[in-house]
Amino acid sequence: MEFNEKLQELRKSKALTQEELAEVLCVSRAAVAKWESGRGLPSIDSIKDISEYFSVSIDDLLSGEKILSLAERESKIRIQSFCELLLGITDLFAILLVVLPLYPNEINGFIYSVNLLNYSQTTDINLKIYWIIFLLLFIAGLVKIIMIKINRGKCIAVITDFSFIINIVIVIYLSLTRQVYAIIISFFILMIKAAVFIKKIKENNM
Repeated sequence: MEFNEKLQELRKSKALTQEELAEVLCVSRAAVAKWESGRGLPSIDSIKDISEYFSVSIDDLLSGEKILSLAERESKIRIQSFCELLLGITDLFAILLVVLPLYPNEINGFIYSVNLLNYSQTTDINLKIYWIIFLLLFIAGLVKIIMIKINRGKCIAVITDFSFIINIVIVIYLSLTRQVYAIIISFFILMIKAAVFIKKIKENNM
């Protein structure tokens, strides 16, 4: 007997509806319906909850092969989720481009490094573009972290693409305006993101 059939049988043995079982397991009714239709398996935690609630062993619910497959899937999901979180956190490093003394200001013949808040020896349009692109990257990081918390997969992918584009624009624009120290920081952020993204792709293809 397959897991979906066992779950239906166990649920009916306690005269529960799918909605009532969903409340017991703290999941949605749609999740229970999906499991019972054979279109998916619960997470390891939900399997444990089902096992405890119906007083059956995990081995009775799933074969050893399926348990192993489920554990591998969970591990892959956790790693990918962690990679996404790292990508979001890395975008928050854009604040360094604002607060660190990376920009040259000439005073009485001497050049001092100042942060963006005190940088004045450039055009107004340059300053506005700096603020816009740095804040866009920082906001992308914040939004991504929020999307991860509420589990919005499609939105996360769109924000990831957007943040990469913004990061590349930042590197190019800083190069054009010859902001050497700021280029190093922005390029470093981009390289960290690229390394994390490659790790995520590798995990997805394993």
